[in-house]
Amino acid sequence: MNKKIYITLALTISLGVFCGTYNKTYSANTPVVKKPQQSVQANKTINTTSLNIVANPHKYLNKTIKMQATFDKFSTLGLDYSKALRESSKYIGILIQRDDVLDHNIPLSEMKLFMKKELAEKHIDLDTGDKIEITATVFSTALNDPWLDIKNLTVIKKAKKEENK
Repeated sequence: MNKKIYITLALTISLGVFCGTYNKTYSANTPVVKKPQQSVQANKTINTTSLNIVANPHKYLNKTIKMQATFDKFSTLGLDYSKALRESSKYIGILIQRDDVLDHNIPLSEMKLFMKKELAEKHIDLDTGDKIEITATVFSTALNDPWLDIKNLTVIKKAKKEENK
């Protein structure tokens, strides 16, 4: 019986030395130091393009994205759709132009972009062709399309207006 106790004691001491706890004493007043846990940033912004989001909307679901785009027009497209509801009384939609077509303007209708009317009123002077930067959250992938709430919109460059001759 004593032999088992000595073996168990020897293993315990060896394990304590190996783990670095041997010869450490703890009392009720000894502070316990915890390793800081890594915090996961819930609102980490992903820089991407509109075509990447359209190609893989599920990858961006519930993520905040930042992208540059060309403004096309304000729109009511997608408003009041029950499966990704944004009420027309509170929101307005915008359309941006496709990045992969350069010789004429084609709206990227697969992407539903919404902003609260209060934010839209600050950007009422947007013109077709204005370069913008959008920060938004993908809140739905209904119909396999990305549906985004715009949090911030910044005009990068105003489009040149054609002068009438």
